[in-house]
Amino acid sequence: MGKEGKVWLVGAGPSDLGLLTLKGKAVLESAEVLVYDALVGAEILALAPLSAERINVGKRASHHIRSQEEINQILLKKAKEGKRVVRLKGGDPFLFGRGGEELELLAANQIPFEVVPGVTSAISVPAYNGIPVTHRNECSSVHIITGHKKKGEPLSLDFEALVRLKGTLVFLMGVSALREICEGLLAAGMPGDTPAAILEKGTTSGQRRVVADLNSLPEEAGRASIGTPAIIVVGGVCRYSESFAWAEKRPLFGCRVIVTRPRESASELSRRLRDEGAEVLEIPAISTSPIAENPALDEVMEHLDEYTWLAFTSPAGVRIFFDRMRDKGQDIRILAGKKLAAIGSGTARECKARGLFPDLVPKVYDGAMLGRLLAETCEEHAAILLPRAAKGSPEILEELSKRSDLTVKDLPVYETHYEKPVILDIKEELEKDPDTLVIFTSASTVRGFAAVASGVDFSGVQALCIGEKTRAQAEALGMKTVTSEEASIESLVELTRRVHRSRSTEMSEENEE
Repeated sequence: MGKEGKVWLVGAGPSDLGLLTLKGKAVLESAEVLVYDALVGAEILALAPLSAERINVGKRASHHIRSQEEINQILLKKAKEGKRVVRLKGGDPFLFGRGGEELELLAANQIPFEVVPGVTSAISVPAYNGIPVTHRNECSSVHIITGHKKKGEPLSLDFEALVRLKGTLVFLMGVSALREICEGLLAAGMPGDTPAAILEKGTTSGQRRVVADLNSLPEEAGRASIGTPAIIVVGGVCRYSESFAWAEKRPLFGCRVIVTRPRESASELSRRLRDEGAEVLEIPAISTSPIAENPALDEVMEHLDEYTWLAFTSPAGVRIFFDRMRDKGQDIRILAGKKLAAIGSGTARECKARGLFPDLVPKVYDGAMLGRLLAETCEEHAAILLPRAAKGSPEILEELSKRSDLTVKDLPVYETHYEKPVILDIKEELEKDPDTLVIFTSASTVRGFAAVASGVDFSGVQALCIGEKTRAQAEALGMKTVTSEEASIESLVELTRRVHRSRSTEMSEENEE
């Protein structure tokens, strides 16, 4: 009997990765098939396993890739194939998300399913704009209404009933009907000076709001060229938007960043950037994998006592070396008395996670500097083991060769691969927001990015580089570059702040002109 399939109906929230629930994240990370909508944030889509089959059924405004019936049939078919199917929907699946329709067919066919609620934009987007949907001084209720209407047909809402509610009104999918909504409420007796707001792209780096009153909101929204996705809020609570605003006060609000580090190394940098308000897309340009059959490594493991120094040039090298020690049943105490060198803080952190504190970490994190310091520091006739990438940079070996008494074992333990994004199109993401910053943490991430960024005009890419080698590689491709003062996460975050501040200042000056 084959494996039983199952469907998880998951709410992805409004877009911000931090608003995805823990359960939603766990389910998404175990998906075998991902069926997703257009409004799901790019940060969230990137969590799906690389092995998962991805089916874009995006629906936005009047543009539909698949009909609702086709989507229902896809879920049924994939579940019958015995797959773990995740149906990922923006916001909450049961709030105007047609989740109930999708479950009807599954239930009729006895397909197991679960529902993972999501944070709805009706609450979260106003919150990110400083608008509490209820406030004891203003109202005691909130009402969520769909503003969606069929093309060519009038909006069918009981405006008189909505006015009598005297609560906050939140209209989803109502941008195209904004004028009808405002006029309908006015005709039903709502005062024209009632505070009202339209909130565009809430919780993303492109978040904008227009706060006015019911009389003037359509004109003000038109003047600001507000587009979709956006929600409309009507009620006295809108007057708090300025005094309660918080999202735009974060240092990196409005900043969109692509992080190209390998997937396993990106999380700390991404977390720091998100904490400061940036929208972060993790698009790993490279990935690493251990060399599966590696007799040279196995041979070295039998003779570790012959080496006085272990020098690591990447976190991946540390992980793979110690994983092989564990797999061979070798106790870490065999390294007692040996000295360790690490090329930078990230590599040193991987060593420290295993209770090993490097004796040598250069202030400038590159192979040439590590080799130079080792050559200056090592005892006479020292033996150095260098577990690293199969195609490692030659600079460290060149520096070490200046000491004729040293024995150096250059040991390939992993291979580096260029990794093409399976959901996100780099060219499309950069065209969506040309001000997107791209962070490179090594020359190999630049090369990997270039290899998979089909059709990208590199002259328009603003590259934030961790060192001179990385900068030189980016400049060779025609990118605009800036370089961090140190090769550390903190320095990269500070560089991002500096570039973003400079851009924001330039934009403000242009607007004043």
